[in-house]
Amino acid sequence: MNDSDVFLDQWRMRALSLEQHVGRVILGQARAIRLITNAVFARGHVLLQGDVGVGKTTLLRAFSRLIGGAFARIEGTVDLMPNDLIYYTYVGRDGRPAIDPGPLLQHRDELAIFFFNEINRARPQVHALLLRVMAERSLSAFNQEYALPHLLVFADRNRIEREETFEVPSAARDRFMMEITIETPRDPAIRSALMCDPKFHDADALIASLPQAILPHRELNAVAARIQHEIQISPALQQYALELWEATARPADYAIHLDGVNMHELVLASASPRAMSMLLQAARVGAWLTGRTFVTPEDVRVVYTEAIAHRLAFQPIYEQRHNELGAELMRRILDTVASP
Repeated sequence: MNDSDVFLDQWRMRALSLEQHVGRVILGQARAIRLITNAVFARGHVLLQGDVGVGKTTLLRAFSRLIGGAFARIEGTVDLMPNDLIYYTYVGRDGRPAIDPGPLLQHRDELAIFFFNEINRARPQVHALLLRVMAERSLSAFNQEYALPHLLVFADRNRIEREETFEVPSAARDRFMMEITIETPRDPAIRSALMCDPKFHDADALIASLPQAILPHRELNAVAARIQHEIQISPALQQYALELWEATARPADYAIHLDGVNMHELVLASASPRAMSMLLQAARVGAWLTGRTFVTPEDVRVVYTEAIAHRLAFQPIYEQRHNELGAELMRRILDTVASP
């Protein structure tokens, strides 16, 4: 085993330890925890989907504490303006106007996780600012450029209340590596613990019970680059990924059918080159987390729906059923396209 293998193996043990610690305070979410761990090491932003009260904020606070970086959060509202992410203005005790850093600038280059709750309640102008921050990991304010090199953006969408909401534009959705679902656990024992055990009723104490900075966040970018360089993808696997890409654009050509859907008219915009690149980045991290130095078809399949479905745009007649049709289309593609 060479030095590079030893380095990555040591970091894999850290990553698995991270998952174990998060799993102690977030019950019944093993798949979501693995996918978020994947995103952390692929350095990809994440959309979250789930009902109110399933623990999304607590989950992200747990990750933030364990990787040692700062955590910031903002609530999407219809009156939120882009500058609200950058600074607060108020009248000080002396009666004079004052300015404090907003959630994106409060911690500056120590900011590791930024959670935008109910992003679709915010105006398109806010989405535009967030898009730049996600793409460039920097922002301009007060005639200065501020770097946010360790930043990962997480956002969730309110899918129940439609009043005063703005759909997240496709350009912004395409910047998110994955959309991960956080569901209420179905195991009766887990439900009982979450309902009755007092330790799960105090989120602050629960997070404080975790160790701090077992994964130093300032090193994650370098580790992520090493993973992408060292984990190999074979020509056969590359061809498989190309077939999966083609199937998102022309599902009818692959004899894929969905009930009540004209498959020739379903897809308005298929997966982008960025989408497929991020899919394979996530697949490399998945292979590494399982202890392999090469990507298998299963590594691609396990992240395919989360990496691709949210990026597709359907014709308006089908867009209202995007979640249902997107998930089913992904399943049919995976069932149809032959893997090597």
